[in-house]
Order: sequence, then C-alpha cells, then structure tokens
Amino acid sequence: MPVLTQSAFSMQVFGLTGGIGCGKSTVAAHFAARGVSIIDADQVARDVVAPETEGLAEVVARFGAEFLAADGTLDRKRLGAHVFAQPELRRALESIVIPRIAAESMRRFQSLGEQGARWGLYEAALLVEQKTDRAMAGLMVVTVHPAVQQARVAARDGLSQEDARARMNAQLPLVQKVQRAHWVVDNSSSVSRLRERVADLYTAIVIAHGAPWPPSVSFAQRAS
Repeated sequence: MPVLTQSAFSMQVFGLTGGIGCGKSTVAAHFAARGVSIIDADQVARDVVAPETEGLAEVVARFGAEFLAADGTLDRKRLGAHVFAQPELRRALESIVIPRIAAESMRRFQSLGEQGARWGLYEAALLVEQKTDRAMAGLMVVTVHPAVQQARVAARDGLSQEDARARMNAQLPLVQKVQRAHWVVDNSSSVSRLRERVADLYTAIVIAHGAPWPPSVSFAQRAS
C-alpha cells in the first residue's frame, strides 16, 4: 500500500488540517494567493474515482452501480451515507481509495518538486486521524471557537444546531489535532485577522525554508 513519506518528496510538504467548518480551505486559498502550491486531498479523492478510472471501476464492482449518478460519476454523498454506520463497509471503501489518494498525491508533489517547488501544502481533513501528519515537514491546524464552528457548520450545510453539533462530535476533537500541530491558525475572528495570521505564518516558513519557488521559475511554469 502506498504511504505518504517525506523522504519520497523532492520538496518540503507541510500538512494543513482542521475540524469541519474551521476554514482550512480558506487558509489554503490565502497561501495559494502567495504562490504556494496546494494539493487538496479531497479533490484527489474525487479524481481517483472519476469516470473511466480503475478506482471507480473497483468501487462499482464492490458496492454496485446503484451508487453512480446519472452522469456516470460516483455519488459520493450517497455512498458515504451507506458505509458510514457499517465499519466493515467503510474499511472496504477505504482500502480502495486511500492507497490511490496516497499514490496520486505523491505523484503530484513529485511533479511539483521536479518543476522547482521548494515547499507546498497538503490540505486534508484526516491528516491526524490517518497519522499522515507524521510524514509532513510540519503541521498547521486551523481552529475556531466551538460556538463559532457550530454556527458556521449549521449555516453552511443548512443544518439545525443539534445536527451541526453531531457532525462536530463525529470528528476527532480539535484539541487532539492541536496537540500534533507545529502551528495553530485561529479563525474565530475576522477575515482580516486570518489574513494577517497566514501572512505571519508564510513569512516564518520562508525564513526557515526559503520562498516556495525559486525566482527563476515563472508563474506560467508553475501552472504547467
């Protein structure tokens, strides 16, 4: 089974995670605006089960074509609901997708390193749960005050406060993720304060590891 390891990368890879509704994707976007390369594990998870992939074929063979949407894509929400309360089915699904996510993520970081990237971010919700953070050069955890988190989840997903709290409770407590963190990004206040915190973090990493890309690599080359 492919496993993410820092030694497999030709660049420094820092993990970025947080709880539901904490805003890790917003933090990733702020780093991306500064030229930092981001690999989003959730997007990779979608790509490895895209139509005509071996991953999708294996999922369909194991769970059935009834989990395909009308356009031939995997109905991830329906499949997720199906396996959520059945550990053996969840493990079966994970055995199909997790190795493919790891392999594809490593391939993408390797490609970035070959293009000249010095460091980048791996954005994933389950970095700590799956112990993938141990392969990272450092870990950022995005946090918010629980009341703010609950309100954001309820508003974003159209949930009651009780259902939002249930979704939060289904995840590893933020305090346990913070215990693994090298940097904690508090996203409880304003957009401007979050931007300032990301700017400080970016500067600290540049001081320690250099710019994410050497000056010789143009933005056009980075996008290729």
